[in-house]
Amino acid sequence: MANLVTENAIPGLTVYGVQQMQYTVDGLSGQDFAAALTIAAFRQSTAIENSASSYGAVVRQRQKKVDDLGDALAVLAKALASMTTDDQDPDDKSDADSALTAAANTVAGYGITSMKVSGNKIKRGDAMKAQNDIQYALDVEDNQLQQDTVSLQSLLTKRDNAFSNASKIVKKALNASGSTIGNM
Repeated sequence: MANLVTENAIPGLTVYGVQQMQYTVDGLSGQDFAAALTIAAFRQSTAIENSASSYGAVVRQRQKKVDDLGDALAVLAKALASMTTDDQDPDDKSDADSALTAAANTVAGYGITSMKVSGNKIKRGDAMKAQNDIQYALDVEDNQLQQDTVSLQSLLTKRDNAFSNASKIVKKALNASGSTIGNM
């Protein structure tokens, strides 16, 4: 908050030898000390809130990617399950499934792997490779999502604390004003 608040001496005004000050808070001049602290605290709270909103969008985008990859992996697992040969020939093809083409497009959109789908079918070898690639990417994204979620939670806690501190400052300023008036 110190970089938001600048103090300016009021020329020729001292009370019992103490130079009286006015404060400029982020461009708002002529504020008393309590107002300066309040403005600075609420500006800090708002800045943290804006950061949390932006960070939340990043977390939602990462969650969508995890969901999309999970869906593609499920379609691929279904395709692999449809291959019933005992010798597991790499050229064995899955049953035709239009969801395979959609899954291949989704995965290609994220630049993870190239699923070689032909006629809504996929070869066993290609499916196994794609499954490994997708699972690895899914694990990486899931780990990053967990870290982002913890960071977002920390940011939200900071935001809540900042608003709480700003509210306490306002309450203390009101109490000080009330006791000063009461003492008069």
